Amino acid sequence: MNSAGDKSKPMFVSNKDETVRMFKNPVLEYFSHIHPVTPVVVFSPVIAWTIWMAVTETSVLATLGVFLLGVLFWTLTEYTIHRWVFHYHPKTDLGKKIHFLTHGVHHDYPRDSTRLVMPLLVSVPLATAFFFLFQLTIAPFNWAFFAGFVAGYVAYDSIHYATHHWQMKSRTWNFIKQYHMKHHFVDDLTAFGVSNPLWDYVFNTVPEWARNRNKKKTPTATQS
Repeated sequence: MNSAGDKSKPMFVSNKDETVRMFKNPVLEYFSHIHPVTPVVVFSPVIAWTIWMAVTETSVLATLGVFLLGVLFWTLTEYTIHRWVFHYHPKTDLGKKIHFLTHGVHHDYPRDSTRLVMPLLVSVPLATAFFFLFQLTIAPFNWAFFAGFVAGYVAYDSIHYATHHWQMKSRTWNFIKQYHMKHHFVDDLTAFGVSNPLWDYVFNTVPEWARNRNKKKTPTATQS
């Protein structure tokens, strides 16, 4: 098995819903698997509580506006982590091992339904760190911003699972599915946005097929 983006050897990609053992430690191995509904169950009460605190400390209008900014900031965080952290190409053996554990395994086993959302051992500490960061920097708007940020994360995890395992019927959702599937099976150096392609357009990492998708041929005018 090799990590995503390592072009030194042929890439192994499983197209089955199968898993691989990552840790010798049984506790770490157990918690590396997660049901896709878990983030929704765990973080929904947190989102509701922080929205309530935001309304209490600011206003409904301010809460709505800052909440949307938090969602937008999540999409940038999603893109940043996926492109520059998950797709960083380490040179050392230790770096390659860490990269495989964090993201390479997902590119080798993209349909593993037990590893398509972030484990709580990772997501909860990260969410806690962001909570205190926002509290230190943007209070009292930290509540609404954090609520939007976490809501964006939960939406991302759900969309990520859906792109790998759900049949999409609408044109928009089918595009999101194909956008991510081609990142896995065609070109992993583009299409870093999973929940949406916004920042791929901003940072010029939209794959060519997506750029040309909506282009229409302009009919040539005939001269009489």
